Amino acid sequence: MSLVSTTHIEEIAHIPLLASSSTNALQVQHSQTGLGLKINPESERQRDFSTAAPLGSPLVPLLSNPISFSILPSLQLSAELPPRTVGHMWHLAYSTSLHGSSLKSLYRKLNGSDSPVLMVIKDSLNQVFGSFLSHPLRPSETFYGTGETFLFMLHPRFKCFRWTRENSFFIKGDLDSFAIGGGSGHFGLWLDETLYLGRSSPCYTFNNCCLSERDDFHVIELEVWTFW
Repeated sequence: MSLVSTTHIEEIAHIPLLASSSTNALQVQHSQTGLGLKINPESERQRDFSTAAPLGSPLVPLLSNPISFSILPSLQLSAELPPRTVGHMWHLAYSTSLHGSSLKSLYRKLNGSDSPVLMVIKDSLNQVFGSFLSHPLRPSETFYGTGETFLFMLHPRFKCFRWTRENSFFIKGDLDSFAIGGGSGHFGLWLDETLYLGRSSPCYTFNNCCLSERDDFHVIELEVWTFW
C-alpha cells in the first residue's frame, strides 16, 4: 500500500527527505483525477531519448502516477539529470510498497523499456540515496551503461557523484544481485535479490563516499522511476 494517499496530501510537505523549497515547487495541483498529475497511456511507454528537450523546458518533475509514490523526487535532484530527460514525464515503474521486494520482479517491470532509470532508496535509518542509470536495469554478463550514470545522496544532505573515467563499471545485473559502480572488489551501490539487503562502498567509478550511514544497510523503500 502506498505511504501517501489523496486524503493525506497535506503530509507531503512534512516528508523529511524533501527540502522545503523543493516541496513548494513541485506544482502538484488538485483536480478530479486524484492529485491532477498527468497520466500517459501505456502505448507511450517507448520514447525517443536521443535528443534533449528544448531550451526553457521546466525542470519540475511531471509525475505520471497520481497516488502511487512515497519517496518523492526533488527539484534539486531533477536539476542534475541529463538534458535528454528534461520535459519527459516521470513514471513510477517499480515500488517495493506496491510490487513487493524482488529483483526478478524489478527486471520484469523494466523489460522492454529503453528509458533511463532513476532509483531512489530509503533505508532503515531514514537515509535517502540512489543512482541514475543511463540504461534500464537488466541481467548482464558484463558491466554496461555510459558516463551519464551517477550516484547520489538525497537526505539528510544532497550530493552527486559523477563518473571519474577511472573505469567503465557502470551497471551490472545478476539474478541474485545488482551493482552500480565498482573497482578493486568494491561496489558503489549493491543490492541483493530480495531488494532488502544493501551495501555501499567507495568505488573508482564515481569516487563516492558511502551513500548510507553504514556500509551495510536495510532497504525500507525502493522506487524506480522511468521517463516517458
